Amino acid sequence: MRRVSDLLILGGLVAIAAGLAARFGLLSWFGNLPGDIRRVGDRSVVFIPLTSMLVVSLLLTLLVNLVGRFFRG
Repeated sequence: MRRVSDLLILGGLVAIAAGLAARFGLLSWFGNLPGDIRRVGDRSVVFIPLTSMLVVSLLLTLLVNLVGRFFRG
């Protein structure tokens, strides 16, 4: 049961960190990286954040691996 509580605490800390980063504008780069596709038409906008999603995927992979090592310990 201790592992579940550790995961909940860690998830809460990650959520707080993400909220603070969003609040203070530390994520303004998201969606504005080279490689993100944005097409603006007369009545429509198409936005495909390819590079931003690759960065998010890399960060989440690193986070999951670190958490896995922490719990295998």
